Amino acid sequence: MKKELHRAHSRGSADFGWLQSRQTFSFGQYYDPERMHFGVLRVLNDDVVEGGKGFGTHPHDNMEIISIPLSGALEHQDNMGNTITIKQGDVQVMSAGTGIAHSEYNKNEDKKVKFLQIWVIPKIRDVKPRYELKSYDLIKRNNTLIQIVSPDKTDDGVWIHQDAWFSIGKFEAGHSFSYKCKKPKNGLYIFNIEGAFEVAGEYLSDKDGIAISESAEVEMKPTGADNLVLVMEIPMELPA
Repeated sequence: MKKELHRAHSRGSADFGWLQSRQTFSFGQYYDPERMHFGVLRVLNDDVVEGGKGFGTHPHDNMEIISIPLSGALEHQDNMGNTITIKQGDVQVMSAGTGIAHSEYNKNEDKKVKFLQIWVIPKIRDVKPRYELKSYDLIKRNNTLIQIVSPDKTDDGVWIHQDAWFSIGKFEAGHSFSYKCKKPKNGLYIFNIEGAFEVAGEYLSDKDGIAISESAEVEMKPTGADNLVLVMEIPMELPA
């Protein structure tokens, strides 16, 4: 097993007044040659947007972009005709492919919106752009990992153009569990959203992450009062 621990305080940061962003991998003004990506996981941003503010219309291409709101409401608009408000429990994906333009704004004037923005490098380029949204009830699925992203259109979760699976779950202390990779050569990036977890002998606090490769299965033990974790299984080899 190979592992690399990313403490919350070691992430890149940006403060634009209306946006506070923490970046696990190099992004925007944050550059660290040792933190460019983990396999095909290119971006993991932890963003907070002030009331009524947001990202104006901007383009993307050839990237799978997943948004996971943690609190508040985020309004998404794109040039495919979608205008949708996403909130906690929703998972949004855009396959940017040949090109997409979109904007994201905090729907509320009096509340912040917090969300994770994740980019995955696709296994095929220049696909037709697409949008998908699904909703989940984490409260009713306590102590269980819920699959929210997969490569299969018929499987649970939104689907992306990559052999990657994401799962999220709320766990009470003492409810240990394991994750077994669906593809043996894949790696795991485990991001502790809230609470405390012991993972592969390492202790993760709020917003700590750990990158694990060369291990088909990983044990996790929640140790905090309220524990929310995101498990991302991703290919380690970049597309040719």
